[in-house]
Amino acid sequence: MLAGFPRAVWLIQRRRGPACYHPRPMTPTPRFEAVLFDCDGVLVDSEAITNGVLRDMLQEQGWTLTVAECMRLFLGKAVKDERAMIEARTGKPLTEAWLARFRERRNARLEREVVPIAGAPAAVERIHAAFGGRIACASGADRFKVELQLARCGLARFFAGRVFSGHEMPRSKPAPDVYLAAAAALDADPRRCAVIEDTVPGTTAGVAAGATVFGYSPPEAGHAGPAALRAAGAGHVFTDMRELPGLLAA
Repeated sequence: MLAGFPRAVWLIQRRRGPACYHPRPMTPTPRFEAVLFDCDGVLVDSEAITNGVLRDMLQEQGWTLTVAECMRLFLGKAVKDERAMIEARTGKPLTEAWLARFRERRNARLEREVVPIAGAPAAVERIHAAFGGRIACASGADRFKVELQLARCGLARFFAGRVFSGHEMPRSKPAPDVYLAAAAALDADPRRCAVIEDTVPGTTAGVAAGATVFGYSPPEAGHAGPAALRAAGAGHVFTDMRELPGLLAA
């Protein structure tokens, strides 16, 4: 078991068995053994959709926000983990029934509207080939959402059997558990993994896992700015997903 690797996460991987194991490529790249991608805002352009639904439902509870304000408060975080703030601002309990309605409305809009991040499909295809398939998607979101979005955006084939959800870990981002689990499933040293993130909580998680974080920060709304990503520990910041394969190979 890796030093610092939560026992509960290790046990999860033990129970999943050899299906999650992927042999090392015969000619590994010098710098990195594997590449671990966040999903929302890195692979799929979903933040405005999800936060639009969240804003509407919070307003129904009595808390009025703009979509931009909602993204500023919730970007990179699981809604369920922000229970205390939501209950304080709405004066109402955040129930499991409310969360289920949120996920239902969110998923319906994502099914209709989600698209890939510009340049992501081609970049993922190149990186998948370069690393012999040793890539994973490690998201703080629930598995159904992640897999729905990857399928809708034509990316599921690159991550088959290698999707990890923070909802299934002892702790979600900004804790490192989901990245440690993904690295363990790929039999990769987290310190020799590249993590691709666009939020401060996600960058914090990647750094805590010991990985090298590449921060994606395009000018469009829905992503943390370059300064915030660097302050959280990102070793590299880039603005165009088409740059990523070259950055990883440098």
